[in-house]
Amino acid sequence: EVETLRKQMDGGTAVPRQKEEFHKGDNVRIIDGPFLGFNGMVDEVDQERGRVKVLVSIFGRGTPVELGFPQVERL
Repeated sequence: EVETLRKQMDGGTAVPRQKEEFHKGDNVRIIDGPFLGFNGMVDEVDQERGRVKVLVSIFGRGTPVELGFPQVERL
């Protein structure tokens, strides 16, 4: 698993596709990483890289956070 991640970071392989698709405006919960437990709204989706930009409310402001697909789940 670690070797797979290293290859992905080096651009050696494509990010595996997730079963769940995300779209702009989807409400999601962050399930991994430093923002674990936060809810937010998908602002951008990068299918090729397997990443989403989520607007998370921090101190009353929408703050963009870029995350990998496995780090979020749709509500």
